[in-house]
Amino acid sequence: MTHYVTLHTQTEAGVHTILLNRPEKRNALTPQLIEELTQALDAAGANPHCRVVLITGAGSAFCAGLDLEVLRANVDAREDAALADAERIAGLFRTLHELPKPTVAAVNGAAIAGGMGVATLCDVTLAVPEATFGYTEVRIGFIPAIVSAYLRIQVGDKRARELLLTGRLIGVEEAAGLGLVTRVVPEPDLMREARSLAEKMMRNSPAAMAATKKLLARFGDRRLVDDVEGAIRASVQMRAHPDFREGVTAFLEKREPKWSQG
Repeated sequence: MTHYVTLHTQTEAGVHTILLNRPEKRNALTPQLIEELTQALDAAGANPHCRVVLITGAGSAFCAGLDLEVLRANVDAREDAALADAERIAGLFRTLHELPKPTVAAVNGAAIAGGMGVATLCDVTLAVPEATFGYTEVRIGFIPAIVSAYLRIQVGDKRARELLLTGRLIGVEEAAGLGLVTRVVPEPDLMREARSLAEKMMRNSPAAMAATKKLLARFGDRRLVDDVEGAIRASVQMRAHPDFREGVTAFLEKREPKWSQG
């Protein structure tokens, strides 16, 4: 069994559970967590004993997005390093989107920015009433690049623009109304309901479910590939902008940012 530093994984009765395990940092995404989660998903996809993948978070949050301490340490990173970071998160989302096994997110708290991407790119997303969501990148001088390519498919262009340009947080009921959350489940019942759903899926034909997922992914494949490539370039360009440095620094220093153009 592969040992992970930032995750805990377990396969039981056909359900492969992946626990994001940085509760002290609200399961914020680091390069290591992104790489390990991608590896864990690939391993689950290839595991004949895994029928359904369940993703949840340790502690009070599902995933708070990119770890801003890591971002601050890398604000002066060279373009090739910024490109590697963008390609890393794009690879995670692509793996999750194309995984041949059904995926269920059990969202136990906040799912922000890249964490919202992980939560809502799963085939089914269950969330507790207290869960919050949002693509908050513009509030720190960054760009919701990779996630925007998928969000436009999920909610349409107009709603995606409003969410991405305001950077506002939304509650679980609004997320459900947008089709980003499948069902709201009380916190004590979350994992039981997620496993019950997984058990129902396991009664279906694995081959038919894999073929269905492949078909759905293929519908928007050509445009999505182009969109993600453009998003990677946009992410790299924004990291070189002074507003990126200022936004990340201001957030960590708990002050209002002073943007370069206003």
